[in-house]
Amino acid sequence: MLGPRPTVAGPAEGDDATLTAPWATSAVETVLEQVLDARLRQSRGIDAVFAADLAERVAAFVLRGGKRLRTAFAWCGWRAAGGSGDPTAALRTGAALELLQGCALIHDDVMDASPLRRGGPALHVELAGRHPAGPAAAFGTTGSVSAESFGTSSAVLAGDLALAWADDLLTETALGSPQGARLHHEWRAMRTEMVAGQYRDLHAQASGASGDEEALTIAALKSARYTVARPLALGAALAGADPRTTEALRAAGHCAGLAFQLRDDLLGAFGDPAVTGKPGEDDLRSRKLTPLLAAAVRLARASGDREASDVLAPGGHTRPEHTVERMRAALERTGARAEVEARTAELAAAALGHFEATGAGPDVRREFAALVERAAGVAPRPAEELV
Repeated sequence: MLGPRPTVAGPAEGDDATLTAPWATSAVETVLEQVLDARLRQSRGIDAVFAADLAERVAAFVLRGGKRLRTAFAWCGWRAAGGSGDPTAALRTGAALELLQGCALIHDDVMDASPLRRGGPALHVELAGRHPAGPAAAFGTTGSVSAESFGTSSAVLAGDLALAWADDLLTETALGSPQGARLHHEWRAMRTEMVAGQYRDLHAQASGASGDEEALTIAALKSARYTVARPLALGAALAGADPRTTEALRAAGHCAGLAFQLRDDLLGAFGDPAVTGKPGEDDLRSRKLTPLLAAAVRLARASGDREASDVLAPGGHTRPEHTVERMRAALERTGARAEVEARTAELAAAALGHFEATGAGPDVRREFAALVERAAGVAPRPAEELV
């Protein structure tokens, strides 16, 4: 059973001025709490150990924070396509996106062996510390499963659980909406793209790829579509958007999503973990293929910078501290960091241009511009101002 439909108080009838993305991201927290409360009650009825060890940790992780950008972009797509009145379906779609993001982050941290997430231990690390045998498991003195293996395997199940809850919520929302078929079509495509992007990321790391085209393909699948373009389209689908509006939103989302990923790549190489809430060196230690790395490899080869080419080349599973510092220096010296900063600004500006083609009112356009600034870390400017 999917449980009762969670509700949240919306603005007064006809009071669309309060239907803003900040209001939606706040309201979706209430929806998430209601959904997760129902799921936890169901989990406790199934098995108390499972509920206490896994389900409660998944719920706590999802509620622990995050930018809620996907919720905000879905809301913006709904508003741009003329959405108004009862916001419940749009908020529930946002909550489903946050549950799906929980799945993605939990699994991503397992695959990348990342120890931190959202300012705390990654879930596989936290679960390893909860091995039923206690501290002795870390030394292999009891049981047949080590703490590390227990944490990793449990986190895979935790991510699966978050995905199941996300699918349950989206399906229930689609069944109750006249636009349910369109909503579910966008959702189904997004889930497959997310997995495809993650696999291409793993494939690139395993093969030692360095090309710009492959890096952009990964960025488009993992981030541009999943973070912005599909959430915008999900919101638009709920509002019954016409094809012209939907295509304009897809184009805007592609540009804004790539800008978001480029900013995330810069933060992954140069960001402060105290601000980002995750390790600041993981991408470099694992030589993750990003447009930033691909640009540095290309520029190093073009300029004959042998030192930069060597330090950025594939080799080794993880890189020591001194190599990470040399990689940072190469990203700066080759001009890759400056190139990616400039490209981020260009994409943010292009996103605004595409969004204007939706015909959305000035309030919604300003809201989209603010979201792009949050995602890309740069205030978008009209394209003609970019030299």
